Amino acid sequence: MELTYYGHASFGLQVAGSRLLFDPFISPNPLAKDIKVDDIEADYILLSHGHGDHVADVEAIGKRTGAELVAIAEVAGWFGQKGLKATYQMNIGGRVQLPFGSVKMVAALHSSSLPDGSYGGLAAGFVLETAEGNVYFAGDTALTYDLKLLGEQHKLDVALLPIGDNYTMGIDDALTAAKWVGVKKVIGMHFDTFPVIKIDHAEALRKAEAAGIELILPTIGQQINL
Repeated sequence: MELTYYGHASFGLQVAGSRLLFDPFISPNPLAKDIKVDDIEADYILLSHGHGDHVADVEAIGKRTGAELVAIAEVAGWFGQKGLKATYQMNIGGRVQLPFGSVKMVAALHSSSLPDGSYGGLAAGFVLETAEGNVYFAGDTALTYDLKLLGEQHKLDVALLPIGDNYTMGIDDALTAAKWVGVKKVIGMHFDTFPVIKIDHAEALRKAEAAGIELILPTIGQQINL
């Protein structure tokens, strides 16, 4: 699996011949100014919730690539009305089988609405189980005891966790979450994009090392082999 960081909570993931894109918020993000949105390809776009800082580029990329959406029903349906392929309209606890493996929608403790103020259903995360490894994409979440269930139900190799605080978990809660879901490797996300979620990188890395967790704070455009 090859992971590419596009900034904030946006990642590309190539796995088993499929191209996945998570929460594309790229063109409005000044930190991602060197990323060319028109060059991003996707077979599937996975959306954790409807906030603008997670869906800003969905319409443009979805229409250009013909990617199929994987999202909670309210978010997928909203984009479906705009002409996108709202193929996989899910809800919490549901699982779909796709060519690269399975995707289970899991709980996230966060709010959700769409850019026009429409109801966005519940915020969510995703557990991907593939022949190349198992990945937990947390979306925007607070620390919640539900995360313990993920560690009990799944054998996860890596977790993509928000660490920016204020809107989501900060580093301390994220390290607790990593232990609960049973991973030793964490890719940080949802940090530094806005002043209110800027983090102290050295402190975050120090805390992770003390907790026995490998924390990667990706730079925008960085590719990581999982």
